[in-house]
Amino acid sequence: MELSHLDKNGHARMVDVSAKSETAREAAASALVRMRPETLALIQAGGLPKGDVFACARVAGILAAKRTPELIPLCHPIPITAVSVDFETLPPDHIKIIARVKTTYKTGVEMEALTAVSTAALTVYDMCKAVDRGMQIEQIQLEQKSGGKSGDFVREGIIPEHD
Repeated sequence: MELSHLDKNGHARMVDVSAKSETAREAAASALVRMRPETLALIQAGGLPKGDVFACARVAGILAAKRTPELIPLCHPIPITAVSVDFETLPPDHIKIIARVKTTYKTGVEMEALTAVSTAALTVYDMCKAVDRGMQIEQIQLEQKSGGKSGDFVREGIIPEHD
């Protein structure tokens, strides 16, 4: 197996996508944030001093998807056509975050989806750390991707589609 981000001498390089054709591509990623049940109850009640946790984390995730090439050195700047960041409370002590990203371009948006969900999870932590420093961010992972030469990927036990 050959790693696409390394040249023949093992040096890092940005992959040349100029010969690829533009196709519709999508990716979804997820993360879990584990916290004390009391913290989850405060989030659901809107009782945290910094404000609406989900609204802030959603905007942070969307912004992060758009800025991925500034954070991940070998990512291409991609014309993103859609980003969504959604939250599911899993009582008694978890929040599941799902980010979906779309484009029509020469390369995929897996890194954008993973960056969005990671940043949203970090924002949940930041918004809630005053009441629960023991929160854990877990299982950041690609759930699915479609489009491109490498084909589709769907993790077993996939999260349901969202509109």
